[in-house]
Amino acid sequence: MEVKKNENVKLENYSRFFIQLGLVLSLLIVYISLEHKVYERTIDDLIGNINDETIEEIIPITERVELIKPPPPPPPAPEVIEIVEDKAEIEETVLESTETDESEAVEVVDISDIDEVVEEEEIIEEVPFAVIEEAPIFPGCKGSKAQRKACLQKKIREHVNKKYNVGLAEELGLDPGKKKVYVLFKINHKGDITDVRARGPHKRLEKEAVRVVQLLPKMIPAKQRGKAVNIKYTLPITLEVR
Repeated sequence: MEVKKNENVKLENYSRFFIQLGLVLSLLIVYISLEHKVYERTIDDLIGNINDETIEEIIPITERVELIKPPPPPPPAPEVIEIVEDKAEIEETVLESTETDESEAVEVVDISDIDEVVEEEEIIEEVPFAVIEEAPIFPGCKGSKAQRKACLQKKIREHVNKKYNVGLAEELGLDPGKKKVYVLFKINHKGDITDVRARGPHKRLEKEAVRVVQLLPKMIPAKQRGKAVNIKYTLPITLEVR
C-alpha cells in the first residue's frame, strides 16, 4: 500500500516552535520543584498538638444542700391593757362570819342519842343438796322433810322421763348400750331453775337434757337454818341404745 503525502504540509517550518515550547515547559517544572517545601513532622509533635487542642470538660461539684427550716413564728403580741380611771364605784360583798361568841347559845348534841344505821349486805348461801336441812318443795309434794325430799327427786325423774326425747339417741347412730347424760343445775333462793349445764356422749343429747330441765316448774326454795338458800342439784339421765 502506498502512503500518500500531502505536498502542502511541511513540518520543518514548525520544528523551532516545538523546541522552544518544550524548553519552557521543562523550565517551569524545574522551577515548581525547587520552590515546593516539605516539612518533616514526627508522631510526638502530632500527639503534642492533639493534647494542646483537647477541650477540658469542667464537671460541677455537687454539694448536699440541707433544707433550712424556717424559724418559728414570733409569739403573738400581748394584749394591750387599757388603764381605766378609778371612777366607778365597786360594791364590796361582806361575808358574814360563822364564828360564835359567848352571847350566843350553842346546842350540844349527845352522840349517844344518834342512831347508827348499818346496812347489812344480804349474802345468799349455796348449799349442796345432800346436806340441806329443808329441801325445795316440788308442787304437790307433802309430808315431813324427808318425805318432801324424796318426793322432789321422784317428781324430777318423772318429769325427765316424760319430756326427754328417748329416740334421739338411736337417731344419732350411737353404739348400742347404756348412755348417760349428767345435768347440773341450781334451784335458787326464789325457787327458779338456773345455771343448767349438761355433759354427755353427744352435743344433741346435752342440748335436749338442758331443754327438759329448764321446763321444771317453780318450787318453794330450800332453807338452811330457816333462811332461803341456793342449792346445787346433779341429775343423771340414763338412755338405752339398742
